[in-house]
Amino acid sequence: MKIAFIGTHGIGKTTLAYELCNELKKQDLDVGFIDEIARRCPFPINEATSLEAQTWILATSIARELELNKIYPNIICDRSVLDNYVYLYHRFGHVPELYNLTAYWVRSYDLLFKVPLTRRYLKPDGVRSTDFEFQAVIDRKLTELLAAGGVRYQAHTGMRATVQSILDYYSQEVGPLQKRIPGI
Repeated sequence: MKIAFIGTHGIGKTTLAYELCNELKKQDLDVGFIDEIARRCPFPINEATSLEAQTWILATSIARELELNKIYPNIICDRSVLDNYVYLYHRFGHVPELYNLTAYWVRSYDLLFKVPLTRRYLKPDGVRSTDFEFQAVIDRKLTELLAAGGVRYQAHTGMRATVQSILDYYSQEVGPLQKRIPGI
């Protein structure tokens, strides 16, 4: 099972992902965690992002998801590949080759939870932009890409509801499949 929080930067996705990992571990689920790849990007990000930066983030994110998928039966991502693509889309418009890869890969997430826009976590950290207008534009464009791609997601309305939704999905979809097909 692979789950990602989605949304613009500076809205608390990483904090939520850590909390979710802890909650799922309390339910005896073996969980791996993928944090924000963009923080380690060797190229400019935010408003000054480059095609190289977004390609690096996309490729590194996919590689990390593949790597952890071989180790853990459940993975929590503090963002999806679509989150990454929206920054590229904002700066350069659609890049068909990378959009096609993103559209293909976003289907590999079992559940996506969109975190609402907030300024609460938008603080100077030396990495992410603190420009609220930029944050809001990215959020709006992500919502547009979700709709245009027909990507299914749930609104994150609180940790209790999110955990319950995941446990319901797990019991209905993942658990029965694991009983039928040993080793997954």
